[in-house]
Amino acid sequence: MKKNNPTLLILAAGMGSRFGGLKQTAPVGPSGETIIEYSIFDAIRSGFGKVVFVIRKSFAVPFRTKFDTLLAGKMEVEYIFQEPDRLPDGFKVPKGREKPWGTGQAVLMAKDVINEPFAVINADDFYGADAFTVMADFLTGAADDRVYAMVGYRLKNTLSDFGPVSRGVCKTDQTGRLLEITETTKIVRRMDIIVSEGENEQKVLSGDEMVSMNFWGFKSNVFNYLEKAFRNFMINRGNDLKSEFYIPFVVSEMIKTNYANVHVLGADSPWFGVTYQEDYPFAVEEIKNLVAGGVYPPGLWDQA
Repeated sequence: MKKNNPTLLILAAGMGSRFGGLKQTAPVGPSGETIIEYSIFDAIRSGFGKVVFVIRKSFAVPFRTKFDTLLAGKMEVEYIFQEPDRLPDGFKVPKGREKPWGTGQAVLMAKDVINEPFAVINADDFYGADAFTVMADFLTGAADDRVYAMVGYRLKNTLSDFGPVSRGVCKTDQTGRLLEITETTKIVRRMDIIVSEGENEQKVLSGDEMVSMNFWGFKSNVFNYLEKAFRNFMINRGNDLKSEFYIPFVVSEMIKTNYANVHVLGADSPWFGVTYQEDYPFAVEEIKNLVAGGVYPPGLWDQA
């Protein structure tokens, strides 16, 4: 990998309980390609030089079987594991805890294999080619180590027709600098209205809110902050069986403490994800349309 090439960190340790299987390897393309493959293809075209997969140990064989051969000669590949017991010294997994500790822990797992600017994405989300281009331009052009980025999408374009979703709703200033993220849960479309159905109240949303879809751009110094933040999280919430250490929570604290500035990057790209089994046919159709429009070749890797 060239020195100035950014790295792509793919969070792929989710068990896919709502999907009903290992959705990270579900084929969506005309030649059996996965959503991950389209992300990697776009990343390569945008100048990323390495991909790091964050997976569970039980996923190692299917991931290595697929990607070691597929990406040989195209991109450097690393695999790291996210497990519940990957904790700071002095902490242990509480009895009954089976799942890892969220996306913040997943990113932290990569601290020993990433020393360059890097982007973070979800394995089961399609972000579009332009999103990778604007992120690569940011990561290779921003010299300040305390300036990070996020690709933003309009809320109305990120909903599922088959169940509620959680989104980090973003507030920015006039320059596009991120001011705060509000983690908003149980967002659904009811007829022509978008609402967040919280435990104590129902809030109507416009749909034009800018939201985070977990496409982040960081410098390697973020790991120092993550280590301290994760330790504090474990002190305060480590005995909660359902607690999760999310990236947006950490970014919000960085902003509040002036540790870093975070810019929201706009991208002229579609977004879609596979949260529920019912989302899957839509994803297949969307990829089919992008191939028909010439955005991607029918065989993604035939000439790559």
